[in-house]
Amino acid sequence: MTETARSLVSEEDAVRAHWYGLLAHFLARQPHQDSLDIARSFEGDDTPLGKSVAAFAAAARAATVETADEEFHKLFYGVGRGELVPHGSFYLTGFLNEKPLAELRDDLAQLGVSRADDVKEPEDHIAALCDVMAGMIRGDFGPACHLERQAEFFSRHVAPWAVKFFEDLEGAKASSLYMPLGAIGRQFMEIEIESFRMLE
Repeated sequence: MTETARSLVSEEDAVRAHWYGLLAHFLARQPHQDSLDIARSFEGDDTPLGKSVAAFAAAARAATVETADEEFHKLFYGVGRGELVPHGSFYLTGFLNEKPLAELRDDLAQLGVSRADDVKEPEDHIAALCDVMAGMIRGDFGPACHLERQAEFFSRHVAPWAVKFFEDLEGAKASSLYMPLGAIGRQFMEIEIESFRMLE
């Protein structure tokens, strides 16, 4: 993102992009030491979201790279399949690579976004969608998208399933470090849903 694009993003939207980026970072790959160190430094507050942030920091302090790696793979890969399948098509249809993914690819093409050659996961992975939302807010794909365009993409590809996914992450048997991250994701998505609803 250029300095000019960054200067056009409001402080409120920069915070929103930060939350999306945080979720994308920890859901795209297993946490390495630097990621755990960053999470350990987080400070919460007395809001529900702030309390979840504090819980995530505490969980990160209790974790090691090895335990975080093991948890990540139990949750998302496992033997044959992990405890959770973090893809929109699966949550919406019960199968991977279904119509919701095709519709998402059409909308991503309009944004000028395509999957990198070294990425194996389909584009409807929750981390990828959070990355796209952050990019739309920051202006990573050209001019920052106005709220109505963000709301349209969010309502089509994120809102129908993200809260349920994060609820499942909170309650997953393998979740320890990822339990409070699930709470952060659920609460943030609920805030986004309500905020976009106010535009209607």
